[in-house]
Amino acid sequence: MGRTWRLLLTLLAIALASGGADSVLAAGGSGAAEGEGKERAEMSGWQLVWSEEFDGPEIDRSVWNFDIGNGHAAGIPGWGNAELQYYTDDPTNAYIQDGKLVIKAEKEQRTDRFGTYYYTSARLNTRGKVTVRYGRIEVRARLPEGRGIWPAIWLLGADIGEKGWPACGEIDIMELVGHKPDTIHGTVHGPLSGGPGISASYTLPGGRKFSEEFHVFGIEWSEGVIRFFVDETVYQELRRDRMPASYAEREWVYDHDYFFIVNLAVGGRWPGYPDETTTFPQVMEIDYIRVYQKQPEN
Repeated sequence: MGRTWRLLLTLLAIALASGGADSVLAAGGSGAAEGEGKERAEMSGWQLVWSEEFDGPEIDRSVWNFDIGNGHAAGIPGWGNAELQYYTDDPTNAYIQDGKLVIKAEKEQRTDRFGTYYYTSARLNTRGKVTVRYGRIEVRARLPEGRGIWPAIWLLGADIGEKGWPACGEIDIMELVGHKPDTIHGTVHGPLSGGPGISASYTLPGGRKFSEEFHVFGIEWSEGVIRFFVDETVYQELRRDRMPASYAEREWVYDHDYFFIVNLAVGGRWPGYPDETTTFPQVMEIDYIRVYQKQPEN
């Protein structure tokens, strides 16, 4: 039996056992991982239902799509944020190395019919291939640093084609602006919060930086609740029932399917732009992405 069918049967069994309260919808991918993650999940009452371990020889195109260009073709130049980079699917900008996804931003020139760009990088998404709704999502990653460097690991509403942004909703599991390498941000965007979103941050103690070692970034997500954490420390909790009623009715768009996006941007209104202190290449490494659900109670 192929890995896709094993995964779908596992998800069906969980949905039936739990009455469908929490669900993960996925196709493709590397299936449930063995080892440390699975053991931790079982110990804490979570069951691993899908993961991307990046353990193959190359990026799995049955899971990942590549966004190409600077956003002009999609009608959002600079990807809506005045970013500078040109995204490619070149193996120099995104590849598998030592069981990790590597996304590399380079200082190099590209030209298309819309203009000329002086940085390249990569942005991958699972739209139409893997979606998730609820559960515990963990991403183990090591981040880049430097002024104008902007790595992100996030979720976007799968109904963006019908509703557009921000009505589809966006959940930013992790963002970092490179001139503050010790601090990450977790944010949601919706119909009212739009641009600035509803956000909180977490700063490493002791002057440590997220570029120095791997950390686990994640959310615990159920109907009406999203908790953001780093290395098991919860630093933000959002609850639909704790918002003003009129606001929650219009803003809470986080109880449906979302797909993954991982990218490394260069420049933008929020992180600012590279200067003489910024070095290239800059690299984000992702060790794994794992999705867990609570084990059904007997």
